[in-house]
Amino acid sequence: MSVKAILDEKGRRVVTVAPQETLRSAAALLNEHRIGAVVVLEGETITGVLAERDVVGAVARHGASALDMPVAQLMSREVHLCSEATSIHQLMETMNRHRARHLPVERNGRLIGIVSIGDAVRNHIRTIEGETEQIKAYIAG
Repeated sequence: MSVKAILDEKGRRVVTVAPQETLRSAAALLNEHRIGAVVVLEGETITGVLAERDVVGAVARHGASALDMPVAQLMSREVHLCSEATSIHQLMETMNRHRARHLPVERNGRLIGIVSIGDAVRNHIRTIEGETEQIKAYIAG
């Protein structure tokens, strides 16, 4: 199973922000779309990811004034990417190793989707459940 299967199921829409957007507007997008992260794009180049934990950290460090700061000052700049060909096992390993809950998916240097740890876990559970049903059918048959 690969990242492509996840994207085929959930879709490839990604909510993005520009680096100069304020934390306030990015937080509003997180809330509006009920998501945990936005990808920060400068033109078509991925420059960072702003996740819920970045928002909490910014408010903890800077107080309410963080809301008027540009996303570029608060985002995670170390972005770990994956491709559609990345296996679910590789995806989960990368997320674990880098403590990343969201990985942008790229093809030829362009953003084509995003996967979350929740997407990976749901897919993994579904695979295990399918295997369990196959084993039950084999034993019963």
